[in-house]
Amino acid sequence: MRICIFSEGSFPYTLGGVSSWINTLIKECPEHEFIIFSINTDSKLKGNYKYAIPDNVVSIYDVFLNDIVLSEKSKGKRYSFNEHETEALTDLIKSDHTDWATIFNLFRRLKNENVASIFMSKNFFDIVRQIYIEKYPYTPFTEFIWTMRSVYLVLFGIIRYDVPPADIYHSVSTGYSGIMASNAKLLYNKPLIISEHGIYTREREEELIKADWVKGYYKDIWIKFFYNLSNCAYSYADTVTSLFNKNKELQIELGCPEDKIQIIPNGIDVNNFSDLPEKEEKDCICIGAIVRVVPIKDIKTMLLAFKHVATEITNTKFFIMGPAEEDKEYAEECYKMAKDLQLNNIIFTGAVDIMEYIGKMDVLVLTSISEGQPLTVLEGMAAKKPHVCTNVGDCKDLLYGMNDVYGQAGYIDYVLNYKGIAEKIIKLCKDPDLRKEFGYNGFNRVSNLYKKETFIAGYKELYNKYGSDY
Repeated sequence: MRICIFSEGSFPYTLGGVSSWINTLIKECPEHEFIIFSINTDSKLKGNYKYAIPDNVVSIYDVFLNDIVLSEKSKGKRYSFNEHETEALTDLIKSDHTDWATIFNLFRRLKNENVASIFMSKNFFDIVRQIYIEKYPYTPFTEFIWTMRSVYLVLFGIIRYDVPPADIYHSVSTGYSGIMASNAKLLYNKPLIISEHGIYTREREEELIKADWVKGYYKDIWIKFFYNLSNCAYSYADTVTSLFNKNKELQIELGCPEDKIQIIPNGIDVNNFSDLPEKEEKDCICIGAIVRVVPIKDIKTMLLAFKHVATEITNTKFFIMGPAEEDKEYAEECYKMAKDLQLNNIIFTGAVDIMEYIGKMDVLVLTSISEGQPLTVLEGMAAKKPHVCTNVGDCKDLLYGMNDVYGQAGYIDYVLNYKGIAEKIIKLCKDPDLRKEFGYNGFNRVSNLYKKETFIAGYKELYNKYGSDY
């Protein structure tokens, strides 16, 4: 079978959990061919793959969001939209229950139109003006219409892209990936699987609430927009997979029918984590984080915690292991913060082979503000390392278990609570026996409950089901 995977901000251009998950899934399904429909921000990335592309990937379709711009402004054009198209477009911009089939067909008809012409058309202006009068008359109209153009620019641009034919469509998030996969489902009448690691809508909502670039009364418009995208993906999906029960509950809360959801946990091969290189400086305590240097991983809270630890435990070294190219401005802020905190014993390794580092760590830390079921925590558990994590995603169940027999594998603390996180790191630093106990507990849990073969078998079963029965 030929399976088209839709990725957003991940494989093959970004290192990290979701990208690694996609790479593993493709490699472990050599009986199938894969197409990658990759959505990323910057066209400068084109061809700069972070992974060796598996042999069963037959093609890669790239969409770069910075190519979708209002470069040509054609003002005042009026399109011949019928009543259903106008109503569907109005509901879309209101983020009401949207007739996505009409939207997809409309923009397929407009695929040769410059996106600027659509935004500057009388049709768009009339719809936005009516919504403004009904719901937002207390805001400046010019500001409002440009906000609406900002919200819908990428969507209007991206859904005019051609999607390749395939036997199965598999989107590894909702969002823009889910929209394009839904579009493909409608166009080719083929099955659609949506897999969520973190819950895309909630992650965007958390980012928007904290964002400085959008005014408070416009945050709600953006949030409703992303909710609408998720509703589209859930409605078109034949199956929606989730990593654990809490995420399943969130998907149901966001509008996904419960009978569509199937839980398939992540899994890894613990055998890959035997005979790891060990640290040479035996009198030094090494504390590490396997993370991309991006805001959602909250590196700044981690740095504050590290400073607190270094004040009490002087023989420490800190390693932040992961790429920093994704958000260079944030990475520079983190480097400056580390310098201002006088964290002279911290190393930002950049993208590295984690297998060369993970065995040398005494404690692993994750301070994210949002997660799914982090592969990095599973990898650390496979390497018999204790963890200190924020209480996000499935971290609590990974470290404390779900009424299983394996015991505690680390500590959980609140998001942003750097003092509490630091105190738990310090406790582990001072107690080598506890580190060893937590490490073995985690190893036993991941060995028995999070096997790679179980994860792969779950998706092979889905692929075979839809390939033969649809």
